[in-house]
Amino acid sequence: QVQLVESGGGLVQAGGSLRLSCAASGRTLTNYAMGWFRQAPGKEREFVTTISGSGRSTDYADSVKGRFTISRNNAKNTVYLQMNSLKPEDTAVYYCAASYSGSIDYAGRGEYEYDYWGQGTQVTVSS
Repeated sequence: QVQLVESGGGLVQAGGSLRLSCAASGRTLTNYAMGWFRQAPGKEREFVTTISGSGRSTDYADSVKGRFTISRNNAKNTVYLQMNSLKPEDTAVYYCAASYSGSIDYAGRGEYEYDYWGQGTQVTVSS
């Protein structure tokens, strides 16, 4: 079992920045791709970004590319999401998720690939 706890959400003005953290316990994350997903009110949960177990592979949704950066520190069992140039449309609950992978360089976009999920952290961007 892997337990994931997100932190770092909050209220920020448009153009501002936030850094989300996702701390894992239960197992080391080296063999897990880690993803961030988000769900805005009235909308389905959507893919934001993912990073492979090695950290060598990353992928971003077009809507956040160039503004968000995912990173990980396997020694600390923690994944980060640096969010810059935030927009009101980034307002959502952000979820961290872990996907066991046979390849430490693979990171997928599909929710079905992720085995463990955090409880989510609210990010609100005011205009």
